[in-house]
Amino acid sequence: MTTALVTGATRGLGLATSRALARTGARVLIAGRARTVTEQVVDGLRQEGLDAHAVQLDVTSPDSIQAAVKQVERRHGHIDVLVNNAGILPEATDATEHQFGDPYLFRTTFETNLFGAVAVTEAFLPLLRRSTAGRIVNVSSTMGSLHDQENPDSAYYQTVVPAYQSSKAALNSVTISLAKTLADTHIKVTSVCPGFVQTDLTPFSREVAPTTAEQAARVVVTAATLPADAKSGTFIDSDGLVAW
Repeated sequence: MTTALVTGATRGLGLATSRALARTGARVLIAGRARTVTEQVVDGLRQEGLDAHAVQLDVTSPDSIQAAVKQVERRHGHIDVLVNNAGILPEATDATEHQFGDPYLFRTTFETNLFGAVAVTEAFLPLLRRSTAGRIVNVSSTMGSLHDQENPDSAYYQTVVPAYQSSKAALNSVTISLAKTLADTHIKVTSVCPGFVQTDLTPFSREVAPTTAEQAARVVVTAATLPADAKSGTFIDSDGLVAW
């Protein structure tokens, strides 16, 4: 049985991805910061007949990450899939005027979107190496594509949220480096853009976003279940390859 760990899994895309992976027959480890909320989500998934387990995990806390690794190793021995989904976009609700960007928002955004993903990956890699077909999925965004940021024809060209965009561009770079590092293993690494999703990432997305969390989860599941002959170190969305 495939064992998948999903960060930021108690709502939105993380929850939809967890449900979709569980419906493929996977055992899904629901990772969330709040123990009570995480356990409530697990209870709900189990009522649907899905194999779900709670893991308390704050991706910005080294102690929390290490405790989660020990729990997962003790109970499951390994993981086959790691989905680095936890992410924030505080610029979406920032009403303060800036010449360019607030350094505090940059630090806060990178702490979760980049440093959190790196810390979780580093900590769980020993358990992923025990898998015969490990998969790492970094949930990114086309807003982090340098190609789209400088392309006037891109739908994302007019969007300027520099902390978020640069954090996702950096995460994409991590995907490439990680794929090179793991080239001699069975582990494949993929960045995915789920699209503009109806979640709580921004205060207006539920009203205007064209993509449901359930629809967006499909590309995450695709990356989490890549066949053995698939290329590692790519950036994809629902239509295929995305330019870096």
